[in-house]
Amino acid sequence: MRVIVTSNNEEIGEIAGGMITKVVQDKPTATLGLATGSSPEVVYASMIRAYERGEVDFSQVHTVNLDEYLGLTPDHPQSYRYFMDSHLFNHINVPKENTFVASGVGDEEECVKEFRSILNRTHVDIQLLGIGEDGHIAFNEPGQVLHNNAHVESLTESTIAANARFFANEDEVPKKAISMGMGDIMRASKIILIASGYKKADAIRGLIMDENVDVQNPSTMLKMHPDVTVIIDRPLADLVGYTD
Repeated sequence: MRVIVTSNNEEIGEIAGGMITKVVQDKPTATLGLATGSSPEVVYASMIRAYERGEVDFSQVHTVNLDEYLGLTPDHPQSYRYFMDSHLFNHINVPKENTFVASGVGDEEECVKEFRSILNRTHVDIQLLGIGEDGHIAFNEPGQVLHNNAHVESLTESTIAANARFFANEDEVPKKAISMGMGDIMRASKIILIASGYKKADAIRGLIMDENVDVQNPSTMLKMHPDVTVIIDRPLADLVGYTD
């Protein structure tokens, strides 16, 4: 595992965005595993700037997202499909038909079946991840066991509370989501995890400072992957006691 410490959040975006862009430059038909939430916004802004400068062509790229809330239509302002269109896809030349965000509406079993089918025939060249305060990645929540494949996850109270800032109130936050499993994530060739802010300290400490793999901090499974880059800012590094 490689850890990169940056001076600020914007630099996280530049480094992570540059790594993803480099994969596409080297392999124009690459498949990108993408994430949502506040953390990836700076990454996507960096990728858009690279595209606008003519440094990268996304016209042959495919993408697959980690997760989606159940119960939200694609045009709902808080759906992850809406997020991806607004923050990335509408601003680069990736064909929309080459982008996949799992459906959050309809029969749950059929949604999972479709997602698993896509993942079974897709190899992700580089996977972008954020991290929850409790160490969840995608919507793989802490528990007694972790899922290998795509599945429906009931969100923990802490995850619902953390995501409430995106909704009018906590009651509006969906209580379930469809998510890649840990095995799906671990099958990517490369993984980038980004984090900043003091609320992520416990999760990041477990990931980069401890030796254990712990189902109560799902991110720690990444220690078993051969090519993981963790990018954090200096304040977070100082908080967890990491020195580079």
